Amino acid sequence: MTSSTTPRPGAPRATTDGHRSPALWGLLFVLAGNMLIDALEVSVALVALPSVGDDLGQTAARTHWVVTGFAIGFGGLMLFGTRLVAILGRRPVYLAALAVFAAASLAGALTDDWSLLIATRFVKGVCAALTAPTGLAIITSAFPPGPARGRAVSVYSFFGASGFTAGLLLSGALTEAGWRWTFAFPAPVALLLFAAGLRLIPKDDPARPRPGRYAAPSALAHTGALLALVYAISAVPGAGWGNPRTLAALAAAALLAALFVRAERTSPEPLVRPGLLGHGPLVRSALGAAALNGSYLGLLLVSTTHLQRRVGWGPWETGLAFLPAALPLACVALGSSRLATRVRPALLIAAGAAAAPLGYALYPRDAPADVRYATDVLPTMLLVGAAFVLAFTALHLQATASVAEELRPAAGGLYQTAVQTGAALVTALTSTLLDTGYGPPLLLVTAVGTAGLLVALPGLAPRRAAP
Repeated sequence: MTSSTTPRPGAPRATTDGHRSPALWGLLFVLAGNMLIDALEVSVALVALPSVGDDLGQTAARTHWVVTGFAIGFGGLMLFGTRLVAILGRRPVYLAALAVFAAASLAGALTDDWSLLIATRFVKGVCAALTAPTGLAIITSAFPPGPARGRAVSVYSFFGASGFTAGLLLSGALTEAGWRWTFAFPAPVALLLFAAGLRLIPKDDPARPRPGRYAAPSALAHTGALLALVYAISAVPGAGWGNPRTLAALAAAALLAALFVRAERTSPEPLVRPGLLGHGPLVRSALGAAALNGSYLGLLLVSTTHLQRRVGWGPWETGLAFLPAALPLACVALGSSRLATRVRPALLIAAGAAAAPLGYALYPRDAPADVRYATDVLPTMLLVGAAFVLAFTALHLQATASVAEELRPAAGGLYQTAVQTGAALVTALTSTLLDTGYGPPLLLVTAVGTAGLLVALPGLAPRRAAP
């Protein structure tokens, strides 16, 4: 059987000293380019939310579905996507996901139906769940260990870290012309990547081991539970927590969660590898990343609504206002892994987890109509930017580096599932509270960020030698 570190005959190759053939350069930028559009899908939607709501007649409490729909598809099916790729092969699944992503982007841009728009966002999230982990696996197979693979992973990570920043700029510019352009522009990009991928993405080794089960019941129960819970949260502004519709959705979420646990316990090949949920560094990283990502998106949702609806700023001004929070990570992405290996990850995580809630607490609770950017908004954005510079790479490193090599793909999938779940739940809760003013949702965001700090603190305890 071909080794996972040895490219198949005819595949793009890299030498161990880091030199790359043109085909391998092309493969890397196909994979990194797709990582970029996956990463910017959330930020392009955030800045456009007020325009989408105004055009399609949706309240601020409902527009969150544009963001949470993508996060539910991404996080709900991340583990299943990894299993699907393992059974069907990286190349066919990756290419199919790119094609569907392009079609969903175009359909979402053209529709006037609110439900169809949310459906396309969910589908795009599912496509991201198929391509995001697969791209890194293809890099691992095509590049040999050493400088070549290290540089390739750095480029891939840089594109991912830069995606959110690029989305803010693109959405700010495109939404000025119309929010539909914001949702349409990924379609031709995905099609170009698809065409290049047909030539460059290597075929799978036919002798590779494959799982014997899809674990579809677990995947459907997990995604259904998350969807029902977000629906219940979204029903609160119009119906209240005691309304039968809300209670029915909560009951459905609890039932589906129980079915997921039962399916996992009885399956010979569960989606969540046994023992990972008891691994302290992984669990702390997953919860900390969920708190950091969820609270950050919650803040941007509040600030977008404040700056555009109350202050009267346009999408371009709003996107630029958020850059101090997003740009620093993109600037240091290529060197962040070196910092995380030189400084104990738990220290970086705790520092970042402290900076984020401090930034949230500084955002003015009264959300004034007359904003002084330098004192009202910029300090928050700078502290959030510092939080991501310190903690983003360290969280992922702590989640995966402390588990055995063969468990790292499963640990990475569990970690990313938590990140997207945090995004979906906190964004939905924040939107629910927006009807009560700006103070309560900002308090929620600060509380979630503080919870991330509390999760990080046990990691600072002196490490005991492993037996």
